Amino acid sequence: QVQLVESGGGLVQAGGSLRLSCAVSGRTLSSFNMGWFRQAPGKEREIVARINWRGASTYYTDSVKGRFTISGDKAKNTMYLQMNSLKPEDTAVYYCAADRNYGLGLKEAEYDYWGQGTQVTVSS
Repeated sequence: QVQLVESGGGLVQAGGSLRLSCAVSGRTLSSFNMGWFRQAPGKEREIVARINWRGASTYYTDSVKGRFTISGDKAKNTMYLQMNSLKPEDTAVYYCAADRNYGLGLKEAEYDYWGQGTQVTVSS
């Protein structure tokens, strides 16, 4: 059974950094395309970043380009989201997700497995 477990969220001041981790169990990291989503209060869940291990390609939503970096450690079977220069508008619950069909990976419906989420709060 595939499980995704996020960690690394917390409270940080604007301009600070956090690194989120998503530990994968049940399958190897390279079995999926993987993504990070976030959901702010009162808003829909949105894609933040996605990584395609096969082509080593990444996608970032415009609002995080240049500040966030998605990566993975296959030996640890863990995906990361390094978040720098955080802004109050980055405050949200962050979720990792896995797509076993290697799709484009920009929409929630493409993902088969989800973590429980980790809260990120950025104070001004």
